[in-house]
Amino acid sequence: MTMNKEYKSWILDIKQRVRSAQIKAVLKVNTELINLYWALGCEIVAKQANFKWGEGFLFRLSKDLMAEFPEIKGFLERNLKYTRQWYLFYNQGNAIGQQAVAQIIQIPWGTI
Repeated sequence: MTMNKEYKSWILDIKQRVRSAQIKAVLKVNTELINLYWALGCEIVAKQANFKWGEGFLFRLSKDLMAEFPEIKGFLERNLKYTRQWYLFYNQGNAIGQQAVAQIIQIPWGTI
């Protein structure tokens, strides 16, 4: 088959669509994982508050989840603590802003 310009244009379009679909898939997976970890953080906080489960609860939860999902590294006890902290921090309405020095010093580039 000879490569004419219509084919070349078409194959470039297909390649671009495949790359675009791959990026969309990765973004969707990341969104779903963020939603999962947010809900998990919320549930950890609620269970610890309502049932007075202490820190040993996270150790047990970690072991149970890692036994079921050994390929997922996000269920280490340390990561579950971070998930809880992440939920607690952002659930209070805190937002990420500029670094403190950027908030204080606003020097126009033209003066440097």
